[in-house]
Amino acid sequence: MQGFDPKFRDFPDYVLGVSEEIWEGRGLGAKLRAYSHGDIIQRSPAGITFGTGALVAEAMALQATFPDRRVLGEDVIWSGSPAVGMLGSHRQLVLAAYGGGGPFDAPTGTALRYREIADVYAKANLVSDVWRVCDTGAITRQLGTTPHDWARANLADQDPETQPFRPAIDVIGPYTGRGNSSQWGAAFADLLERVMQGDLSVIAEQYDRACQLEYPGGVTGHGWQAAETFWLGLRASFPTASFAIHHQIGLSDPPMPPRAALRWSLSGRHGGWGSFGAPSGAEVHVMGISHAEFGPWGLRREWSLLDETAIWMQILNHRGG
Repeated sequence: MQGFDPKFRDFPDYVLGVSEEIWEGRGLGAKLRAYSHGDIIQRSPAGITFGTGALVAEAMALQATFPDRRVLGEDVIWSGSPAVGMLGSHRQLVLAAYGGGGPFDAPTGTALRYREIADVYAKANLVSDVWRVCDTGAITRQLGTTPHDWARANLADQDPETQPFRPAIDVIGPYTGRGNSSQWGAAFADLLERVMQGDLSVIAEQYDRACQLEYPGGVTGHGWQAAETFWLGLRASFPTASFAIHHQIGLSDPPMPPRAALRWSLSGRHGGWGSFGAPSGAEVHVMGISHAEFGPWGLRREWSLLDETAIWMQILNHRGG
């Protein structure tokens, strides 16, 4: 693979292999620095960070909190070329036991299972731009609290200059691409845009009746009703918010089924009853990433993530705590 470490056979193998070297191989310092540009930018719903120093510090703190953390790469949906750089949307299942410390106050040894999805841009063997969404709702619930209560307890620790992430604090990074023009990415984008316009009939039209769905909070659902419950609950909370798709990839590479990855956002007022309680009027920015697999009867599997604690931080900050 031109421009990348030759021990990796292709770009998905690079993304999965680097992750394994960093986490399972415990290369938190050396490997992160070896594979990251010195000015790397990482955006997550919790905030924005710059440089490898911040990245290494975050990784060390995470490893101390979850000392046996295992990151199992489920898929990498990618686009680009070595010449212009490549972006892989990396979905991973994390297995860990809480070791104490960090931002959580829970019994040690509690077993956790949650997902993360990260859009990772790399060129010339270096990662320089990352958009990462972690299922904090699953983490907090498994540790015996709720995203709302955890956000309230940690609200005072927020740095308003960098937390939570919102367009006003964003910067233009080295990656400015929009993905590719595959029919599978376009189909998934059209589906979510129709849902966000309130056309819920598209779910029965385009989802497999036996679809499997993985949603925030570690929720696994099946069938049309589960999809409607999640998407309607989100949209009803922010009924006038602007929905935007920032990046879309479609990929068809047998023996895998056709699949797609979208990075999207909702920006606007918390103005309705939905998944986030009584309307507060808070200005909220939601960063989301979704993956989908397609089969002969439509969308058969979906993984959608957002950070519930970051949303509650914005609502509670507007309310004054």
